[in-house]
Amino acid sequence: MCDEIRELGFEYIEASHGLSLALMPGLMQAVDEGRIHVAGVHNFCPAPIDVAGDAPDAYRLTSHRPEERARAMRLSMETLLVAARLGARYVVLHLGEVELFRGHRCTRELQRLVRHGYRDTLEYARLKGKYVRRRVKLAPLYYERARVALHKLAERAKELNLVLGVEGRSHFEQVPGEPEMPRLMAEFADNPHVRYWHDFGHIQRKHNLLLLNHDQYLRRLAPHIYGAHVNDVQWPQRDHRAPFQGGDVDFDNLLPRYFTQAMPLTWELSPSVTREAILAARSRWDALHATLPLS
Repeated sequence: MCDEIRELGFEYIEASHGLSLALMPGLMQAVDEGRIHVAGVHNFCPAPIDVAGDAPDAYRLTSHRPEERARAMRLSMETLLVAARLGARYVVLHLGEVELFRGHRCTRELQRLVRHGYRDTLEYARLKGKYVRRRVKLAPLYYERARVALHKLAERAKELNLVLGVEGRSHFEQVPGEPEMPRLMAEFADNPHVRYWHDFGHIQRKHNLLLLNHDQYLRRLAPHIYGAHVNDVQWPQRDHRAPFQGGDVDFDNLLPRYFTQAMPLTWELSPSVTREAILAARSRWDALHATLPLS
């Protein structure tokens, strides 16, 4: 796997939440031999052995169940140790969700309406408003659980010299939401071990649902950005596409305005993206990346 990634022209990888425990010894060997470098790790890594498949949200730091919150915290702490062992600089975090929205039913319904051409209708506006009001009412409890958990993780990240990248999420139900992320980042503004991690695909999906404006959202968070997951979106919500392949993300505008060459910009792609698409996108990416400020 690492050799194939190197052949595509990438020297660094992010060890993600889909990485099984069985693959860890081989990855550690590849790192020790200098065949690949690990820039970052995505929580939980490796994947919990008691969960089938790739499930980064199987345990939530915002859960109503204390035992689940404790399990999420233990797995997160273990991920920090894995990141340090692999020589990573950052760990990407999911903090949880508003529990009574569990199952992403609201997001799915908004996506369904948009796919069928209702985005600019009164019906869509009314439903979106209903969901927004409900979330505003329910969210404070979950946001507080998330921020308390983040403080605990930040203490350990400082000891291990890691940066926690709080990821911008793809679903309306998840935490932090649009008004919460700037508030959370402001609270940690003086802590170099907590920063905002942008996901172009996630935020573009919300942009397509009229839940935010991608450019304005980045403008608010610009002082706190540490890095990003690079992926494009096929209308309205199919993300993890290679950039510059006809998707919705305006990389030509957003990258030069908010990102630098020094930031980790990790390509997070679906297994269905072909080698040819990656190589074609990489050529254009390199040209654009060279125009970014150095730092």
